[in-house]
Amino acid sequence: MDFTADSLLSRAAHELSPRADEVIHDVEQCLRREVPELWGEPDIAQMTRENITEHVITMLFGIEHDIEPRRIDPPAGDTERVRRLAQRGKPVAAMLRAFRLAQGRILDRLLEELPRLTNDAEPITTATRKLIAMSTEYMDHTSETGVLAFQEERDRQVQWRLSVINEASVRVGTTLDIARTAQELADLATEHLADAVTVDLLDTPSEEEPPAKTAPVVRRVVSLMDDFPETTYLTAIYGGSAVEPQQLHRYPDGSPPARALVTGQASQHHLGPSASMLLVPLCARDATLGVAQFFRHHKPDAYGDEDLLLAQEIAARAAVAIDNARRYTHARDTALTLQRSLLPRGTPVQSAVEVACRYLSAAADLGVGGDWYDVIQLSGARVALVVGDVVGHGIHAAATMGRLRTAVRTLADIDLPPDELLTHLDDVVIRLSAEVSADPDTESAGDIGATCLYAVYDPVAGRCTLARAGHVLPTVMTRDGAADILELPAGPPLGLGGLPFESAEIDLPEGSLIALYTDGLIEALDHDVEAGLTLLRQALTQSATSLEATCDTVLEALLPADRPHDDVALLLARTHTLGDSQVATWDVDNDPAEVARVRASVSKQLTTWGLEELDFTTELVVSELVTNAIRYGQPPIQLRLIHDRTLMCEVSDAGSTTPHLRRARVFDEGGRGLFLVAQLAEHWGTRHARRGKTVWAECAPDTPDLFSDAAALDVEGLPEVV
Repeated sequence: MDFTADSLLSRAAHELSPRADEVIHDVEQCLRREVPELWGEPDIAQMTRENITEHVITMLFGIEHDIEPRRIDPPAGDTERVRRLAQRGKPVAAMLRAFRLAQGRILDRLLEELPRLTNDAEPITTATRKLIAMSTEYMDHTSETGVLAFQEERDRQVQWRLSVINEASVRVGTTLDIARTAQELADLATEHLADAVTVDLLDTPSEEEPPAKTAPVVRRVVSLMDDFPETTYLTAIYGGSAVEPQQLHRYPDGSPPARALVTGQASQHHLGPSASMLLVPLCARDATLGVAQFFRHHKPDAYGDEDLLLAQEIAARAAVAIDNARRYTHARDTALTLQRSLLPRGTPVQSAVEVACRYLSAAADLGVGGDWYDVIQLSGARVALVVGDVVGHGIHAAATMGRLRTAVRTLADIDLPPDELLTHLDDVVIRLSAEVSADPDTESAGDIGATCLYAVYDPVAGRCTLARAGHVLPTVMTRDGAADILELPAGPPLGLGGLPFESAEIDLPEGSLIALYTDGLIEALDHDVEAGLTLLRQALTQSATSLEATCDTVLEALLPADRPHDDVALLLARTHTLGDSQVATWDVDNDPAEVARVRASVSKQLTTWGLEELDFTTELVVSELVTNAIRYGQPPIQLRLIHDRTLMCEVSDAGSTTPHLRRARVFDEGGRGLFLVAQLAEHWGTRHARRGKTVWAECAPDTPDLFSDAAALDVEGLPEVV
């Protein structure tokens, strides 16, 4: 039978078509050997197998019916399979190489058919040339179409990944909260990448220690596993029970998550015919912080290389945010611990005022501030109430607060009036600012500033003396239930220097309530200071069973449910007065003979108060103090006894000379009285007023009797008083 080249090719294709399965098998075996990357994943392998089948059948059909290569319709699913290859991250070179190899195997099988149909060399040669040309044109056309579809899909995937990464940079790490950041990562992943997500974090990430040989202990921070096949998950990962949120656990040694934590390497895994997993360690600044696990079981495609790269990108951003949050949390906890250690652990036992205090730190993104409060017991049954606010946040502000609180306590110990105390405190802040400015390693050089309100309440007089340095005004509520802002002379903030401070005195009857606070209590994002003061007055007028309950009422009324936008210090004090039955006063003439009369009066008063056990000690202390006032002070002289938790003896005169101890010589006849006062009294000291001074001593029933043992008195070399 005579054949033309066209008829010979048509007949060869017709003869081979019934054995197409053989051709398909031959091509598949070739591709499995030469292009293994197309067979590593079950779904990709299935796509490749389908692609081989359709192309073999299409080529044989086109050759058999002598259809021009460019008019041969490509397989219906060819473009979609090419797009899926692009989605799975398979290289285009693998696809083109598969086309060429498949073309070669099909050509070989067709060429093997030609000699079986004719012995005429001429039509075989012509048919061979035409077959090569046709197959080449078909493969070029198919490859061109495939490359265009592949590149379109790759470009679309790149744009999509960039959009997801950009979205991650906006949505992940919006706060400095570790759990919130992990949740944001999981939420983003479930929208774009996964059906289920878990995030486990190490409690103490190590930056310098070598990797552990066994899996470390982690905490399940996020678990979005509600509809994931539990049996598949547990078998593949744990081999045991599920892990609850916030539960500490350890992965089995050798399990994929354990390896990821130890090696820091991401990986992908197939968990069965319908599920796959990505394991991505959360690494930042050369430290492994934890591991994120992404699961897919609803989507038809298993995870591929491109998915792993995307997961690593968003996990890397989350890891940096988590590390920032971890470092910030550590620094903030350190500052908060420092600040709380510098705040008073409790208030002193005293009778002048009943107090309740609160301190609330600011929201996490602002850091710890420098707000503080203090209650300081003073001589004469008085008490100092202090509230202050250092500019800025962080450890620097907390440390500055501690230094200022110490300075206030030191100045209060020498009983300075409020305006003078703030003047000295202003000098302290100026010196601190100079020290900081001279330190090149301090970033916040020169920005130290503070405000302060210092009040001294006298329960005997029922009066309060206040001065402020740039601080918000206090609020006072009397027993009639009216709450008003207390107008005080304006004082400059601490650290400016050169400007005066002024004091004001007000009467505070028994049961009055004074509220001292920092600006964080009355300033808020949703209202101004005036509105805050109105809310404060309203909260104070609400009936409460105790000052502690009143504190809670005030905070609930003025602050948001979560943390306030600024630090808040609140100090509430309800006043008490000491009546006439607890105070005794005598005017003393400037005559040494007055000492005996004073001793007798004191003894009688102690009997009235039932303090006979203090009779000897108090008479001796009063004698020495009155004698000193007569000898070295100036009239008028006054003696006052205050019976409170202890017995306080005060001798006031118009002189300004402060008594002090000095070493008495062996044969000196006097000079030892103040030494005895210091030994007999629990505390003693001197406070100055605008005119004159007061020397005071505090005696308690359990004061040791210095004269119970004669050996206790070594008169030789005792200090003398001047």
